[in-house]
Amino acid sequence: MKKAFGVIIIILCLPFLWWISTNIRTELGTAKAHEEQIENAIHLPAVQAQLPVILIDRNGQTFSEEYVEWRQPLTIQEIPQIAQEIFIVSEDVDFYEHIGFDLSAIIRAIVVNSNAKSTSQGGSTITQQLVRMRYLSEEKTYERKLTELFYAYELEKEFDKETILTMYLNESYFSNQVYGIGAAATYYFQKPLQELSVAEIAFISAIPNNPSLYNPLKNFHHTKERQERLLDNLAASGAITLSDATAYKAETITLNVKHKIQSYPMYSTYVLQELRWLVAEKEGYADRLTNTQSEEEKKQIQVQLDNRLKTLFQNGLTIHTALDPHKQALDEERMTAILGTGQLQAAGTVIDNASREVVSIYAGKNYAKYDYHRAYQGVRQPGSAFKPLAVYAPFFETTTHTPDSTVNGGRYCVGSFCPQNYGGYLYGDVPIRTAFRHSYNTSALRLYNTVGVENSFSYLDRFHFRSIVAEDHNYATSLGGLTYGVTALELADAYTSFIDGSYVLAHSIRKVTANDGTELYSWNTERDQIWSPKTVKYMRALLADVVANGTGQGVYSTSDYIGAKTGTTNDYRDYWLAGLNSKYTAAVWLGYDKPQSMEKLEAYKIHHQLFNVLLD
Repeated sequence: MKKAFGVIIIILCLPFLWWISTNIRTELGTAKAHEEQIENAIHLPAVQAQLPVILIDRNGQTFSEEYVEWRQPLTIQEIPQIAQEIFIVSEDVDFYEHIGFDLSAIIRAIVVNSNAKSTSQGGSTITQQLVRMRYLSEEKTYERKLTELFYAYELEKEFDKETILTMYLNESYFSNQVYGIGAAATYYFQKPLQELSVAEIAFISAIPNNPSLYNPLKNFHHTKERQERLLDNLAASGAITLSDATAYKAETITLNVKHKIQSYPMYSTYVLQELRWLVAEKEGYADRLTNTQSEEEKKQIQVQLDNRLKTLFQNGLTIHTALDPHKQALDEERMTAILGTGQLQAAGTVIDNASREVVSIYAGKNYAKYDYHRAYQGVRQPGSAFKPLAVYAPFFETTTHTPDSTVNGGRYCVGSFCPQNYGGYLYGDVPIRTAFRHSYNTSALRLYNTVGVENSFSYLDRFHFRSIVAEDHNYATSLGGLTYGVTALELADAYTSFIDGSYVLAHSIRKVTANDGTELYSWNTERDQIWSPKTVKYMRALLADVVANGTGQGVYSTSDYIGAKTGTTNDYRDYWLAGLNSKYTAAVWLGYDKPQSMEKLEAYKIHHQLFNVLLD
């Protein structure tokens, strides 16, 4: 009977036992999920926000800073011991003993909050504060607080105390979009943290406790009051003496606030675009874009490149450039003065002949950072300024003719393409030198036809004209009639091949380094031989003749050589000048953003004046 009763009891208990086991399994699963979530969260990147991108000129001086938040992370060895002591004494005296949270402080906070019927009391350790900065919101709820404890515990398992303290000091908010104690030192005093006095260190250490209340730019006296309390805390802990604390509190605090350096926006904006080209070139994005015909795939590649650049910016970069600040400033001032008031605009680029570096660039009158940059974005028809590259140099390179060989300047058609010379004039047989000097269109087309369209493009394709397309493989190219056109940067870049026949893409960036000085990128500087010495000799002679006797009269230079070629497009909508002297190669475009005739300006030779500025 007892046995039967026991069996009945067991049977009746089975549903209850099944319910218990099911709930245990559910709770274990939930706990496992939370554990995995916490583990994943702990491995988030240390700093999400963008570190500064610094641009350096050829003299080693910073001329531009790109950042939204000012950050300068330091190692624990770079943070003075007194700064570490201030935060430990004021924020978490048991930092080196607890496991991420302080149970006694939490209980004390719960008691206070229960009595006050609020959740205002904190009791947070440095580790908990770091967790809150990185992973959680600032809302004061018990649910969020419990999650914070789990995260803090896991963070302490993942990192040692020294690493946690370093991250905390580097990620704390010091008001005015300043993050980290190292950045606070340079922002508020323009000195490295190691050079600050104890009083100054205590002053900036007062800010993170309440960045609004202790913002020294708005509430200096509140910041000073908290600084004095921090110094008293240090004295009470034995870190400093009472007399030291009194002396430090008496020290005058004089702020020397850092302002973002934003000099030469014409040049810095271009540098950031060139950085995009450099990364695309070095990491294969450029090849992928070239080798796909799918517009959808091109968009995807561009998005991938954008994300790659975003990551680089977040990690911080130093971009070492070839900027000549004196020349850039002078070129901007003088070219803007020449353009005067009104809507007339210009673009120009100057390249150093020896290094093939962009030393100065002009984006247009009244330019503001990130505006439309005419020097590298302003694609316009180049007119006759394109003839040296498309016609004459390839002609000399592929034939035995010289500048004294003859070419006819009479009527000439290739199929239905029948260009006219300037003014509709017809000429007989003339020396090539004469045809070049006066820019006869029919002569240029004859020579181009002799070379052949594809032969000509076998040379043009070795330059970096980003807007020349397959449809430009036609006879109009001989006269600079392109589907879209070229930029002043591209034209100057290609003209560097007339320095000595060699060519490498002109660049402003010398190298790009990470925050620790490691070199990340630099351009290939190996040069390609485009033209033979014979062709270079002929082209330099022809370009010099244009300045001495042709359409380039009015161009001058104090160097021992000067050569150039002008260009005018239909209806006088664009004026060009490209050429070189012994030191620089340059190109300038003159026109209106909304194209219109400039025939009335022809006699003033404004583009000649601008070109003289660039080559000075």
